[in-house]
Amino acid sequence: MRPEKAYILEDLQTRFQASPFLLVADYSGLKVDEFSKLRDRLVEAGARCQVVKNSFLRRATAAVGVPDLSEHLTGQTAVITGESDVAAAAKVLKKFTAEFKKFTVRAGVLENKVLGKADIDALADLPSKAALQSQLLGLLNAPATQLVRLLNEPGSMLARLLQAAIDKQSAGAPAAAEAPAA
Repeated sequence: MRPEKAYILEDLQTRFQASPFLLVADYSGLKVDEFSKLRDRLVEAGARCQVVKNSFLRRATAAVGVPDLSEHLTGQTAVITGESDVAAAAKVLKKFTAEFKKFTVRAGVLENKVLGKADIDALADLPSKAALQSQLLGLLNAPATQLVRLLNEPGSMLARLLQAAIDKQSAGAPAAAEAPAA
C-alpha cells in the first residue's frame, strides 16, 4: 500500500477511535458550497464531516472493530464523527436533509451498534444535552425541595397563626383606646 493511503487509513482509524459515534451519509448531487455549509454547521455542533472512499471506510472500520457497514457503502460517502454529542450532529443532519433533498443519511454506529435512518432521526428529535441535564437536575432536586417545604410548614403555620392573633389584637386595640376618650 502506498504511504498516502496508509496515512489516510491511519487518520480514519484515529478519528473513529476518538469519536463516540460514526454517521454515514450520501452526498451525491450536492454542490461544493452546499457541502461547505454542512461542514460549517457540523463544526458548530462539535462534529466533523469528511468525504471518504468506501474501500478506505471498510478497512478503517474493520481495523477499529466498528460493526460492518458494507451494505450502506455505495455511491459517494461522507463520514460524520464528533467529540461528544451525537444528538446535536443528528439535528444538524436532519435539518440539512430537509433543506437540501439530495443529501441523505444512510446509517450510523453508536456504542458499537448499527443505527438505521429511523434511529438517527429519533436521536435528532431528542432535546439537547443541556436541556436533558437540566431536566434531570430538576427531577433530582424535586424531592429535596418538597422535604424542605414539609419541614418548614409547622414553623410557618405557627408564625401565620401568631401574626393573625397580633393583627386581630391590634385591630381591636384602637377601638378600645377610643372608647375611654369619648
